[in-house]
Amino acid sequence: QVRLVESGGGLVQAGGSLTLSCSASINIARIDNLGWYRQAPGNLRERVAHITSGGRTTYHDSVKGRFTVSKDNGANTVYLQMTNLRPEDTGVYYCNAYQNTLQEKYRRDYWGQGTQVTVSS
Repeated sequence: QVRLVESGGGLVQAGGSLTLSCSASINIARIDNLGWYRQAPGNLRERVAHITSGGRTTYHDSVKGRFTVSKDNGANTVYLQMTNLRPEDTGVYYCNAYQNTLQEKYRRDYWGQGTQVTVSS
């Protein structure tokens, strides 16, 4: 019954900022891969940002310099700070937690239900 819940989405004008939160019912400190994905209408889901258990981050080229992913292990929460938003950033943003292991039976892949981000203008 692992649950990931995204929040913070909304409607903003181009150039604006928004911060998304992902509240997890698991200990995210033990999760190797935490990520934010987005899916725009008619497009495939793509990974926007990624953070490892050790704190290393990676970003999709289109959001580098504008988005920042972070986490609070104590609060079991992952964040995505978005600045200088563009209309092409519009989409449903999903939180993902993936734990890879040598033994397939112990692998985990959790998803939230998503939060809508709409950038106007």
